[in-house]
Amino acid sequence: MLQLPRPVGALVRAVLLLAAASAVIFLCTAALPGDAADVLGGGRATAEELARLREEQGLDRPLHVRYLDWLSGVLTGEPGVSLITGRPVAELVAERVAVTLALAVAALAVSIPLTTAVAWAAVRGPRWARPAANTLIVTCAALPQAVVAAALVAWLSAAWGMFPPVSMLPAGERPWHRLDLLVLPVLTLALPTAAYGAALLRGAIADVVARPYVRDAELRGLSPAAVLFRYVLPMIAAPATRLFAVLLGGLVAGTAVVEILFGLAGLGELLVTAISTRDVPVVQSVALLAAAVVVAGLLVADAAAPKAARS
Repeated sequence: MLQLPRPVGALVRAVLLLAAASAVIFLCTAALPGDAADVLGGGRATAEELARLREEQGLDRPLHVRYLDWLSGVLTGEPGVSLITGRPVAELVAERVAVTLALAVAALAVSIPLTTAVAWAAVRGPRWARPAANTLIVTCAALPQAVVAAALVAWLSAAWGMFPPVSMLPAGERPWHRLDLLVLPVLTLALPTAAYGAALLRGAIADVVARPYVRDAELRGLSPAAVLFRYVLPMIAAPATRLFAVLLGGLVAGTAVVEILFGLAGLGELLVTAISTRDVPVVQSVALLAAAVVVAGLLVADAAAPKAARS
């Protein structure tokens, strides 16, 4: 059996995953009740008018033809036009992607140290702190984003007045130019993500700290911080790299609730609006982009994990 080199094999798997994701996304959007013609008709169009609208939008063509047309457009960088506004989908996505990426990257930057600290506290913290850390992990990981957002707004905005409760960016403003507007959305994303990451990472930390050389280091009087940075973090670098790569993809894919709650015009908000109006090309493109970020994260993690394991 032909065995491909590791990088080539990972790339082939990534391509196959994206191909499978594109097919699933297309079939799911095709199964949505109603279509853009119904929305444009406003419930008052006759059957003949609806048929004309569907013909104009290409919705009357066979399913496999529409899929191949859409896929070829994606591969050439032209995933079609919005059925509602008539604007190119690539243009709509380009207008929103900066907000979503800024949210996801900032949330990951907050999540990484939080995940590590809480997972370490749950495994090797003071005895009184371990139950509290484990309870915090379970509680925060289970909280819906809407609950986290409400608590943060009540505490940091209404009670203390530190940050605005709504994060609507001025037209044309880049998100990194108004960092004060991103604090509450970023924390809403980061806190449950950090708890979920800590729940996964604490097992790897527990395995490492049980090894003889770690116990020996502790017996020699090294501080917990020295043990963590010298012995534990290098050993968990490989699984942590994979974990954070997947978390980044999940953050990009899961910003919809936060963007709607805080009034941010990102890809998540665009996706929800497009679903409600049955704007299929927009839904397909945003969903495929989110899937591509997850797959890219896995690809990067596969490439980086062996180097992390050797360091």
